[in-house]
Amino acid sequence: MKVTVVGAGNVGATCADVLAYREIANEVVLLDIKEGVAEGKSLDIWQKSPINLYDTRTIGSTNDYSKTAGSDVVVITSGLPRKPGMSRDDLIETNAGIVKQVTENVVKHSPDAIIIVVSNPLDVMTYQAHITSEFPRTKVMGMAGILDTARYRAFLAEELNVSPKDIQAVLMGGHGDTMVPLPRYTTVGGIPVTELIDKSKLDEIIERTKFGGGELVKLMGTSAWYAPGSAAAQMVEAIVRDQRRVFPVCVKLDGEYGIDDVYLGVPVILGKNGIEKVIELDLNDDEKKLLEESRNHVKEVMQVLDSKR
Repeated sequence: MKVTVVGAGNVGATCADVLAYREIANEVVLLDIKEGVAEGKSLDIWQKSPINLYDTRTIGSTNDYSKTAGSDVVVITSGLPRKPGMSRDDLIETNAGIVKQVTENVVKHSPDAIIIVVSNPLDVMTYQAHITSEFPRTKVMGMAGILDTARYRAFLAEELNVSPKDIQAVLMGGHGDTMVPLPRYTTVGGIPVTELIDKSKLDEIIERTKFGGGELVKLMGTSAWYAPGSAAAQMVEAIVRDQRRVFPVCVKLDGEYGIDDVYLGVPVILGKNGIEKVIELDLNDDEKKLLEESRNHVKEVMQVLDSKR
């Protein structure tokens, strides 16, 4: 199996490192437009293979997509990271152009690939990659829900002083401030989280999760990379190993939840064909209202992209 990661910045390099370390693919190609960066980071990852004992071969390329040919999965992390005071929407015009160009090259060299988008603003960049590739919606998806859910689970584990391994949760909607938390689908070792934590504290954790990316930007002056890179790698693993795992991912909705032609995070089954199935949860009225608000926000950003194309 061959996986390409486009963008050798912090997120892309982390993703490639996790893919190699976990031996998820035989070959991982890391590509970037900056001369020598992808080659250097790929060589660094390869040189630690005797230490961490893995066989995955990592190869770097400066904008030479021929080296990515025949990839089974392509992860797109290219684009500008957020800076303090910058919203995801501020990134749209520049990053849309980058994602469009990358996707065109991916389609040319790996016409059968499954595409995972990590670039921000996530939902609309998934839209850009989908319309550019003209692939089925099952083969173009965005990584957001796994990251948002991981943050939520990490915060809950810290508050409850339990292992994050025992926490299962679902978040839906757009990536960022308009995400839709679903506390009644959150469990700790099978126990509903509402039985273990009071509502005010849970609401506080949910709010922190919504602005989890912004919290890190304020602390570091740039976007996160360890968790996003690892989340993308987890999606690749589910596809390459046909694990049929249930993850929240960004996908074009075609009538699910009463929504058409909008890219939102929803739970899906992820396997060798990409999105094997979109799972429709039975949402209550409050959850439906939040999802509709999220839909409206994402649709507005999609319209911004449409106006710039």
